[in-house]
Amino acid sequence: MATITKLRPHALVRASGGPRYAVALAVDALGTGLLRPFLLLYGVTVLRLSAPATGIAMTMGVVVGLVCMPAVGRWLDQGARSTVVAASMLVRVVGVALLTLTPAGHVWLFATAALFLGIGNQAWPAAHAALVATVAHGRERDAALAAGRALRNAGLGVGALLATACLAGGATALQALAVVTGLAYLAAAALAWSVHVHARPAAARAEESDDGPPPRMRVLLAANVIYVFCLNVPEIALPLVLVTQLHASPVWSAAIFVANTVLVVTLQVPVTVLMSRFPRRAVLALAGVVIAASYLGFLAATSLGLGWSAPAVAAVSVVCTLGEIIYAGSATALVTALAPERVLGRSLARFQFSTGFGLAVSPAVITTLAPHGPAALWGSLAAATLVSASAVAAEKDQGEGRRPKPPGASRPVLPVIAPADGAKEQRTFS
Repeated sequence: MATITKLRPHALVRASGGPRYAVALAVDALGTGLLRPFLLLYGVTVLRLSAPATGIAMTMGVVVGLVCMPAVGRWLDQGARSTVVAASMLVRVVGVALLTLTPAGHVWLFATAALFLGIGNQAWPAAHAALVATVAHGRERDAALAAGRALRNAGLGVGALLATACLAGGATALQALAVVTGLAYLAAAALAWSVHVHARPAAARAEESDDGPPPRMRVLLAANVIYVFCLNVPEIALPLVLVTQLHASPVWSAAIFVANTVLVVTLQVPVTVLMSRFPRRAVLALAGVVIAASYLGFLAATSLGLGWSAPAVAAVSVVCTLGEIIYAGSATALVTALAPERVLGRSLARFQFSTGFGLAVSPAVITTLAPHGPAALWGSLAAATLVSASAVAAEKDQGEGRRPKPPGASRPVLPVIAPADGAKEQRTFS
């Protein structure tokens, strides 16, 4: 199994899709960071909708947006790559445009805007992963996926900070943020489309390979629904516990969220590279153990005195973030390693469906368990995550890494990242 021992930033950028694509990711993330954390406030403040109606409309947008994933998977398997990425950004442009045109009190038009935003948000991860899997392969692909996540989190963080600074302007400022977000999505779509990355259609690839039937991945997909709860812990579970149960200052919640973002941005690539010496499935199981341990840590922290609980929760949140980093660096990478090229798009779409479903239901689960006490919340999450990790570890290997290099020696060669033996590997664009 190849192990990455040295990273070259320039080669990593090229393995991630090239400089223009990196800029597209940064601009897209910046636009998302400007609006996404304050979409609820936009509905309540600008459109004068009730908070429950706004929340339901946003949830419907996320859930109904998942329906598009089978079509996205089929489109990717027809060979489209950068086109699908650009389309996911353009769909969000439509959503923002509808948002700015929605008159006050019109909840259904707001729900339609949220639906378009949800479709774009659900389609983007699978399209991005497919593009990176076309440009880079093996452990270089894992590092490139990790770099994309770090870059996206940095853009989201900067966008959220800029939006927070603008909140003092009230409804007018929120409307301006929406317009800027739409322009950012439009610019990002143009940059992503200009990369012109394509793959051969699935039918052509199937004729040249005998990869066999696509992996079923039922255990992985079911476990992923539980794993992704960790992504909502800093944003939902910890603020809920700190403010309503521990009566701590909201500053603790903000500090934990900022620390989470900084750690993901700085450690996502190094940790993924460090874990490259182990099988991806084993790393994903380890992530579940670390996340479950952090949940038990939260349970212990909340049992301390009021003066110690908040600092203890903040300290344990670092462990939870580390588990999130290990999970994010191995889960998508495992899917791309297991899936034959001819069904890569559909496999990634199924994985994103499980991710989106987990993110959609986790707020309801967390807020339902929290009133029953720390043991009900953190104990249940820890048990479910440990069961998921055990299932992932126990599943038989379905041929991780079996996907062959793309044929066609005449295509341009891409030097990426030096492997463990020091020799330079070479990959080709598809």
